[in-house]
Amino acid sequence: MENVLELKNVSKSYDGFALRDVNITLPKGCIMGFIGENGAGKSTTIKLILNLIHRDSGEINVFGMDGLTNNIQIKEDIGVVFDESNFPDTMSAADVNVVMRNIYKKWDQAVFSSYLTRFSLPLKKSVKEYSRGMKMKLSIAVALSHHARLLILDEATSGLDPIVRDEILDVFLEFIQDEEHSVFISSHITSDLEKAADYITLIHKGQILFSEAKDELLNEYGILKCSAAEYEAIDKELIIGCRKNAFGVEALIKKKSLRGNYTVDSASIEDIMLFRIRGEAK
Repeated sequence: MENVLELKNVSKSYDGFALRDVNITLPKGCIMGFIGENGAGKSTTIKLILNLIHRDSGEINVFGMDGLTNNIQIKEDIGVVFDESNFPDTMSAADVNVVMRNIYKKWDQAVFSSYLTRFSLPLKKSVKEYSRGMKMKLSIAVALSHHARLLILDEATSGLDPIVRDEILDVFLEFIQDEEHSVFISSHITSDLEKAADYITLIHKGQILFSEAKDELLNEYGILKCSAAEYEAIDKELIIGCRKNAFGVEALIKKKSLRGNYTVDSASIEDIMLFRIRGEAK
């Protein structure tokens, strides 16, 4: 399978924080959810992909091309949405259209107009009169209107109500249907990623803890609930992390390899993230 995005041993150091040997691979035609706590390195990674900051070491390839030497060509084919709208408050959607057609060679006014209609965005109203959800929809409409092959989104759905988020997720799923387009989305809302993502990558303190197919993660792990005595009898190689309390133990476990009569519930992406980051030692 062809990869649209590859990060190989990418590192970046600041005072008090370091991104270390980050490896990520996003196949074409897929959605990757990028998760981790605040300050884990998600935004730094995205800025490195977009060449907004310079990496200390490593390699970044986009569409099979080196991200440094082919920067301008690559950015023609990337749509980007950050967590805040970057359009001046005095601009309208009509103004945005005029600006963007002079920036992107493949700007498609008809596509932009269709998204304005779909998202119920007024053409003449200024951005300062938009709600947060409307601003995000405008940013997404722009990202989708120059025939981008890869969407990169940094917390673009945070702070939006569930109805708007669901509407936006539908757009992303439509975007990848032809298997020629891909999405890389950083989000704290793991339930959204559970609906839409094909792959999940977890970063913690500047290091990748895992980058795997979502379905494989959900099939592999479960939440074990048992007494302290039962827990002690379990092979600790199967346990990823645990929480102990007065009533017993909850643990993230490799459920397929577990033997015995235990209660094992399904694990969500949020469960997997929390137990990997905050779970106690085995």
